[in-house]
Amino acid sequence: MSWTRRLVLALSVLLAALAGTLAAAPLAQGHEERPVDFPDGSGRVPTLRTGEPDLLVCKSDRADFERRIAAFPAALRTRNLNLFARCLAGGHRHIQQAVDAVDRPGMTIAILPGLYEEEPSLPPPTGACARLKAPRSAFGYQVLSYAQQKQCPHNQNLVAILGKKDLQIEGTGAARTDVVIDAKYQKLNAIRADESDGVYFRNFTAQRTTFNSLYVLAGDGFVIDNVLTRWNDEYGFLTFASDHGLYKNCESYGNGDSGIYPGSASDINNGRGYDVPRYSIEITGCRSHHNMVGYSGTAGDSVWVHDNEFDHNMGGASMDSAFPGHPGLPQNHARFERNDIHDNNEDYYRHVADGTCAKPPVERGYEQGVVCPQISMPPGSGIITAGGNWNLYENNWIYGHKRTAFYLNAVPAFIRGESAWSKQADTSHHNRYAGNHLGVDRAGASRPNRTDVWWDGQGGGNCWQSDTGPSSPRTLPECGARRGDVSGGSDRLAGEPVKLVQLLVCADYNVQERRLPAGCDWYGARGLARVETQIALGTALVLGLVGATLWRRRLRASRLAAVATALGAVGLTLDVAGSTLPLTAGYVPALALLLLGAWWTALGLALRPARPALAWTTLALGALTLLDAFDKAVLMIPWIPLSPAWLRGLLAVVWVLWAAIAAAGTGGAAPAGPPRGVGPGPGAAMGAEPGAAAGDGPGAGSGAEAGAGAGRVSAADGTAGGPPAAGRPTGDGPSGGTPGSTPGDTSGATS
Repeated sequence: MSWTRRLVLALSVLLAALAGTLAAAPLAQGHEERPVDFPDGSGRVPTLRTGEPDLLVCKSDRADFERRIAAFPAALRTRNLNLFARCLAGGHRHIQQAVDAVDRPGMTIAILPGLYEEEPSLPPPTGACARLKAPRSAFGYQVLSYAQQKQCPHNQNLVAILGKKDLQIEGTGAARTDVVIDAKYQKLNAIRADESDGVYFRNFTAQRTTFNSLYVLAGDGFVIDNVLTRWNDEYGFLTFASDHGLYKNCESYGNGDSGIYPGSASDINNGRGYDVPRYSIEITGCRSHHNMVGYSGTAGDSVWVHDNEFDHNMGGASMDSAFPGHPGLPQNHARFERNDIHDNNEDYYRHVADGTCAKPPVERGYEQGVVCPQISMPPGSGIITAGGNWNLYENNWIYGHKRTAFYLNAVPAFIRGESAWSKQADTSHHNRYAGNHLGVDRAGASRPNRTDVWWDGQGGGNCWQSDTGPSSPRTLPECGARRGDVSGGSDRLAGEPVKLVQLLVCADYNVQERRLPAGCDWYGARGLARVETQIALGTALVLGLVGATLWRRRLRASRLAAVATALGAVGLTLDVAGSTLPLTAGYVPALALLLLGAWWTALGLALRPARPALAWTTLALGALTLLDAFDKAVLMIPWIPLSPAWLRGLLAVVWVLWAAIAAAGTGGAAPAGPPRGVGPGPGAAMGAEPGAAAGDGPGAGSGAEAGAGAGRVSAADGTAGGPPAAGRPTGDGPSGGTPGSTPGDTSGATS
């Protein structure tokens, strides 16, 4: 078998083992919906109609209504009074009644100021609707078909808009909080628009659900305009498998997943590069804050996100390919520009740890600032990309994060349910981070991120701007002036091994079971409690013990080995220190590798005379370690499918076993001077030569004794200090003796 085939086979076995390890992790759980296809793309983004509404919704309490509009500007107050009179005469008291009355495309429903709890829709299902047969999601709710939604529209929805076309629903208040639609934590969704092309939502608030405030599914054309969503178990706004969408001037907070979620946006640009004809969804002028994450999108494809603010969440924005059942995977072609993404450092996992999130939603205190995070994510991050391709992050302000501005890791395809081997490394490619304002706000004030980049190392064509600050790895491929230009790029099949272990450990989170992974700093682990530091410390202890024992028993006579061992001790110490959060993004990890590489290189040179095979293995390990330091701190090496850390780690396992056996073998290190009781002379000198001291081979150490024996025999003959007989052993042979020696020759008798 050729060396190239052996290399490919070894890499395949390695990646298969990695995939098996990751497969043991809990599968990701997210939004689950019936199987649905993308719209055909023939729709359009609807425009606001400004004429008189077709249908009116109001409450009948005049005193309450007049109190609500008392502070309105005069013209708006007069209009609302006129609409109220008309509504009392022929309008509806509940929004669902007005929706049911829509009988043609292009109608407008106006909702007057008030609190809408939709009392007829609120009770739990009864009769046949309570006995629907449907699969259940991981969160316990039924995944209903469209026909079942039509049959029982209020099993899950406070307001159900099913199959209506070009419908506009707007509040008539002065602010979006003047009209409030409240599910009181008794429904999955406050408003669901399903297969309702051209829907337009404007100027109201929706709140307090066990999943989403406002949900648009399978729609070709929608607008969310000046709407507020808040206090939901999962999402504020969720749009799914939709096209021709626009979010503008919206706000969302207090959500257990994201405030804004354009999941499975229509995958219209798959197969293209950075230049695309259009985007499926545009999000602009919105603010999403105090959620688990401000923005997220599993399969958030072809979404243009610009001029928004994502702040005071656990994470600013996230897109991913980590959840199965989402059409359009893997995620691709999101474009972020001119957004303010800052101070996303909230710690909401504490509410899981103390049991708050185990209470019924109505008792958790969402209105007082409690958020119950639904998935595992790295808090303190600006933009997280977990398995995305061809994304553009340009000209954003990203600052004040306690972890990192940009977080990028790959996601194997089996996580999303695809088993084809050719797809397992198909994420984390061609993501461009360029021209962003890192660590400063719009006024130019310094607001540094702890690090600017965290990358697991997998993928090809990714690049970052040249002025990034601290990063992990310390060296990054740089973006050129033109999109697609990359300097120092790489194409790795797998990320760094320690980072993959961290991701595996951190994935074991479950809000329902109150399970927060130990060892993961996402959940508060610090110092020796972090899995990365535990790995570094454990490795340092093993390598330090084996290295010190090898030196003490075999190489004490070598000054080179002594210096090497000292370098190794310093390198191992720095490696542990460099694994801690304050130092991981600096040059300390690379310096540790440099010293460890010098240790193994010098140790290999010291071992060469006595143990050439182990010496060459040690030299190879030193070279790989130095190469790893160069890869992480100077230039990411192109053209190699795996980081040097992978081969270094595998070879280190072999070296530890081999070195331990060598250190534990019979025979010891030669003393610095001649053997006790033996005078100077050629025989004594031969007994202390380095080869004998190293003890290579089964007869290790016999050379010293042979030299001593030679000195004794010569002295007895009256020829002390004379040269040994021709062919006399020097301790290199299998037994320390010499073929053909005579019975009277005792020079090798003590082997």
